[in-house]
Amino acid sequence: MSAPVVVDLEEGSPADIAGVAIGDTVVALNGQYPRDVIEWQRLVDEPDLELEIDRGGLTVTIEVEKRAGQPLGIDVDAALFDRVRTCDNHCDFCFIYQLPKGMRRTLYLKDDDYRLSFLYGNFTTLTRFTEADLERVITERLSPLYVSIHATDPDVRTHMLRNKRGAMSLRWLEAILEADIEVHGQIVCCPEVNNGQVLEQTLAGVLDRYEQLASIAVVPLGVSKFSPVDHMRPHTVTEAREVVEIVERWQGIFNDVLGHRMVFAADEYYLRAELPFPGADSYDDVDLHEDGIGMAVTFAREFRGEVDDATNTASGFFAWVEGAPAEGYRAERTDTATGPIAATAVTLSSRPKKDRPIGVLTGTLGAQVLEPLIADAKPQAPTRVIPVENDFFGGNVGVTGLMVGADLQRVLAGEPEGDRYLLPDVCLSNGRFLDGLTVDDLPRLVEVISTDGISLRKAIGA
Repeated sequence: MSAPVVVDLEEGSPADIAGVAIGDTVVALNGQYPRDVIEWQRLVDEPDLELEIDRGGLTVTIEVEKRAGQPLGIDVDAALFDRVRTCDNHCDFCFIYQLPKGMRRTLYLKDDDYRLSFLYGNFTTLTRFTEADLERVITERLSPLYVSIHATDPDVRTHMLRNKRGAMSLRWLEAILEADIEVHGQIVCCPEVNNGQVLEQTLAGVLDRYEQLASIAVVPLGVSKFSPVDHMRPHTVTEAREVVEIVERWQGIFNDVLGHRMVFAADEYYLRAELPFPGADSYDDVDLHEDGIGMAVTFAREFRGEVDDATNTASGFFAWVEGAPAEGYRAERTDTATGPIAATAVTLSSRPKKDRPIGVLTGTLGAQVLEPLIADAKPQAPTRVIPVENDFFGGNVGVTGLMVGADLQRVLAGEPEGDRYLLPDVCLSNGRFLDGLTVDDLPRLVEVISTDGISLRKAIGA
């Protein structure tokens, strides 16, 4: 067990008034030692707290006067105060195994912790889940949770997870659903492993045993050039079309039996299969944007002005819980965001003139979505989409969120000076790309904008 350290303090809050300081370690609240920010939230909701503080090796007791439910005003440095439950699966398709050496340490953390599923929307396989975990989930109503299914056939699931507990761990999913906990499932579909007939059997198994699931996302595996296995490969066009056909057929079955579509294919499948996206009403108002599902349709609607507010794609409890840090899981995209456009590398005095040509930087998959939208728009200046080939990861990696500084350096070096370059913030975490570079390392000034259609439309003046 470690204790949470105060990293931010709201001025004028009960904690600030009582004398808590940044850098203090909160050892206990009302004599209790929270294991994680979930328990922390329950404790700080209480009125009139007694905090046991470690301040530079000295123990200090601070009495905090507050109303029940009133925010304490403290942000802490971690979501879990005990040890993260790491993943002991060895999935061939795990992207962490496909990262190059030398990146920041947090990127190599493989977690399988149900608490991070609840807090951040991370997916858990439940292979390390226990009776005590089930009791806590039910007692504290930790909902929603996100579970990796991949296959309902025990042998196939064991093979995919390379863990003998994979055969039986979905029994926990059944128990969680019986307790009326909302659960979203995911199937990472791998060619010649769990596509085709296996995918059919998996969806049949879901209907038979896990019909209370809120949704199932079918997503393609990402394959980088650093993949340690040869048999993991991208889908062919034919295979991608087959996945879409299976998913859409089962949407009809689920809809007839359960009254909702249940299963959805990632946007990348439609792009790979060269098929049009479904209509907006085909997603049953289920928010699966972080799985890459429905993002293209939503982005297009935002860009065309069909909706007034941009969709918040952040999953999990952390979006509002007091004290839950995003660092290491869902960090803030930039440190200086002040609206739809955050001039991270461009000051107001140096920003290019608004009538200069505009280049919109995006991944190769994002370019397929943006190019027809830009072509139909009427921006204030000539606007072009600049696809950024991902040489850093290679393979079939083409999503915008995995763009890195090195690839942007290469692409921007060949672009004209003085143009406006728009960069979506989804590829940044605390102002840094995955390779550790920042926008200040780029050879052209860029404007960082929120990754939604409304922000892009405003930025190009369409």
